[in-house]
Amino acid sequence: MTGYAQFCPVAKAAEVFDQRWTLLVLREMVAGSTRFNDLHRGLPRMSRTLLSRRLTQLERKGIVERDETADGPVYELTDAGHELLPVLVAIGEWGVRWMSSLDEADLDPVFLLWDMHRRIDREALPDGQTIVALTFRDAAPELRRWWLLLAPDEVDVCDEDPGLDVDVHIDTTLEAFVRVWRGDLDWHDAVAQERIGLSGSRLLCRRLPHWFRLSYFAQVPRPGRG
Repeated sequence: MTGYAQFCPVAKAAEVFDQRWTLLVLREMVAGSTRFNDLHRGLPRMSRTLLSRRLTQLERKGIVERDETADGPVYELTDAGHELLPVLVAIGEWGVRWMSSLDEADLDPVFLLWDMHRRIDREALPDGQTIVALTFRDAAPELRRWWLLLAPDEVDVCDEDPGLDVDVHIDTTLEAFVRVWRGDLDWHDAVAQERIGLSGSRLLCRRLPHWFRLSYFAQVPRPGRG
C-alpha cells in the first residue's frame, strides 16, 4: 500500500506531499525555476534521479506539466500547482516562527548562493558589472570561496575564480551569513560585531546591503521579539 487508504482530503494531499523533497521541488518552482538544472541547483543535495522521479510523480498528479522545447523540457505549475502558493508560504512562515534552530548540516552554501543570486534587486545595482567575492571561513575548503557577477541585465554565481577584478570582498562565516539571509541577524549588527567583514570600494560596501532582498521569509516576525 502506497497511500493511507482514507477518503479524507488531508490524507489524499499527504500522499503527495509527505514524500521526501516534494515540497522543496514545489518551492523551487514557485521561486521561478522551470529547467531541470535550475531546479537541481536549488536542491543540490537531492539526486538527479530522485528529482526526475518526483517531477514525473507531480506531473501524473496534475500539479506540474512538462513542455518539450528545442532547448529541453520546461516544467510549469498547473492551476493546481499555483494554488499551493499560499500553502507553501504558510508552511515557511510557521517554520520561521517555530522551527528556527539550525544544525551544522543545514548550512548549505550551494543553496545559499543560488537563493542569493535570484533575490538580487537588479534595479539597485550600479551600471556595468560588479564582482562580489565571498569567503566562508567555516565551510569545507571546496565550498569556501564564491563569486557573484552582478549586472542590471544579468546575475551569475561562480564557485571558481572568474579571473575578474573584485569590487567587494565579504569575509564571514557561513553560520553568520545564513542568519543574516534568513532575517535572524541584522546586516549592520553583523558588520558591527565583526561577524561580517567587508573590503574593497567603500562606496560599494555601503550600498551592497541594498542589492539583496534577503530570503522571502526574512521579514516574518519571530515569537518573543518586540
